[in-house]
Amino acid sequence: MRVAVVGAGVSGLTATKCCLDEGLEPTCFEQSRDIGGLWRYTEHIEAGRPSLYPSVISNTSKEMSAFSDFPYPEDFPVFLPNARFLNYLQRYAEHFGLRKHIKFGTTVVSIRKHPDFATTGQWDVVTEAEGKQTLHVFDAVMVCSGNFSEPYLPLHCFPGIERFQGQYFHSRQYKHPDVFQGKRVLVVGMGNSGVDIAVEASRVATKVTVSTSRGAWVFGRVFDHGYPWDMVFNTRLMSLIRNSLPRPLSWGLINYRVNQWFNHKNYGLQPDCLVREPVLNDDLPSYILTGRITIKPGVKEFKDNSVVFHNCPEEEPIDIVVFCTGYNVSFPFLEEAVIKVENKHASLYKYVFPTHLQRPTLAVLGLIKTLGAMMPVTEVQARWVTRVFKGLCRLPPQSLMEKEVNEKKKNQVRRFGLSFDEVLKTEWLVYMDELASFIGAKPSVLGLLCRDPRLALTIFFGPCTPYQYRLGGPGRWEGARQAILTQWDRTLKPTRTRVPASSSSLCPSLLTVVGVLLLLAALVFGFQ
Repeated sequence: MRVAVVGAGVSGLTATKCCLDEGLEPTCFEQSRDIGGLWRYTEHIEAGRPSLYPSVISNTSKEMSAFSDFPYPEDFPVFLPNARFLNYLQRYAEHFGLRKHIKFGTTVVSIRKHPDFATTGQWDVVTEAEGKQTLHVFDAVMVCSGNFSEPYLPLHCFPGIERFQGQYFHSRQYKHPDVFQGKRVLVVGMGNSGVDIAVEASRVATKVTVSTSRGAWVFGRVFDHGYPWDMVFNTRLMSLIRNSLPRPLSWGLINYRVNQWFNHKNYGLQPDCLVREPVLNDDLPSYILTGRITIKPGVKEFKDNSVVFHNCPEEEPIDIVVFCTGYNVSFPFLEEAVIKVENKHASLYKYVFPTHLQRPTLAVLGLIKTLGAMMPVTEVQARWVTRVFKGLCRLPPQSLMEKEVNEKKKNQVRRFGLSFDEVLKTEWLVYMDELASFIGAKPSVLGLLCRDPRLALTIFFGPCTPYQYRLGGPGRWEGARQAILTQWDRTLKPTRTRVPASSSSLCPSLLTVVGVLLLLAALVFGFQ
């Protein structure tokens, strides 16, 4: 079975590898000259490719971001600069022999249904390399082109921008902070890129203002007891608590926990609604505290050399505006009938499969936002997709898929509000467990409790590292158990560069167990 893979970034690499694992024949088309996608930095901006600024560091820790059968080297830092992240992807490609299946410098021009699609499920794929177009016929297609290539710049939402005499640009064009030297800078938008750029600009600019109409919760990479935030936040115990409690109470507890670092209201960051995706940044609170960055409400209008904010009558003089307003979801090589995008939302079953195709032979990977690492998400998507292609997993009837997609969209709109790409958000661990259960790779904590209690307790109380999805089922990896039991060793190795002779510490898993036991004891004695 011949499979076309579009893109050789994170999703494309794991898609190619999963095809090989299932005995399929992948051909990966990459328009640039190397792998890496978003994580391959180039000084110049390439059309149709994501653009990265050189200071980008991963927001998720290495153990949580690993592919499930390929741990990071233990000497890699816990959070990875983009060059180290790219190096990991290169090691992954070399280890599993993926490069020979990638056609570099090849752009996918169009993907259309083959004339006998209803019976074969095949696709006509037109590619272009060195000015020459070629037609291929594939049995299936995996779209791994990402959604960070087409900037969303809604200038019509900003009255007066046409008369603004200063400079403005989308965050995709940002590379270095030199452009802000001695300038008064306005950053519009409060996502991760917006905050990163504001922090960098504040080191050289005269003044930096961040405009946000909705606010945001701010996490630091450094969490409880100095451990990585996602290794504490994304555990099976914490996920069970979050999803068992009534949603208002669950989110109320999370918001209370976030405010323990600093009171967001005092810093002008308190979100308008309780449910709001957090921003990961370690510097923002201190930069606000020291006056380097000022938080303002949404923009009301621009003047010649200034801006007016809502509920703020005075004008704010500015020289440069950076619009950090996100990206459009687009598939220029696909017909609209194949994947219809509306309000930056593609109607896909489990965020992967179009619901209306007669044959499930086209899938989209990575078009989802979760509060967790993307690499294990796209990998479990690819493992499921390849087994659907082979007929080993079956999708529900079209009517049931469409019903679920519509219901999920309504629920997300009620929770988040339909703005930007928030309808693509979902619970990280729950989503991966669901897809893993489709292929028989979801770990059974209760089953392990009898056979391997140490592993079971580590899985339940410790971080949900991707190796858990290689303990059993198709693609089982013999090294999964050892990788899980040594995950904290690899996490602490690059930071324990000086260990006092009398030092000792408890890992978060044990701290969690002790905390739960103390809580249960308090409840028992409280009712006596």
